[in-house]
Amino acid sequence: MWRQSQLLFLLCLVLSSGSADKFIDDEEEDGCGLMDALPYMVVGGVALMYGGPALLGTLGFKATGIAANSVGSWLMSWSAISSGGGVPAGGVVATLQSLGAQVSSMAWGSAGSKLGYSAHQNFICGKKSKKQ
Repeated sequence: MWRQSQLLFLLCLVLSSGSADKFIDDEEEDGCGLMDALPYMVVGGVALMYGGPALLGTLGFKATGIAANSVGSWLMSWSAISSGGGVPAGGVVATLQSLGAQVSSMAWGSAGSKLGYSAHQNFICGKKSKKQ
């Protein structure tokens, strides 16, 4: 895990340095390019890489199953009662359990970077296009 964070930090340094200007298209001066979205992608990726599994573990969705006396066990109980006795496959509880059991930190990081890019495009670039 430490090596992944070091590589991510070095990638940020390289891409944010002045030598990365050659990758920026001259016609793309609106601040909505990939290089402008990079800080948002890094923050989102790191946040979910380290926060996603910890958040699910805190809620009780662990690799060994749903922890007793947790939010996850309460959700499982509520889901079973509302569906007539069993937890439905593909439901919220089943999806959270599979995420807690199988998804790696790199998958969380990838999802976080996609969310960061989407946030940049929708909120930052969307506001700029409305002002023009």
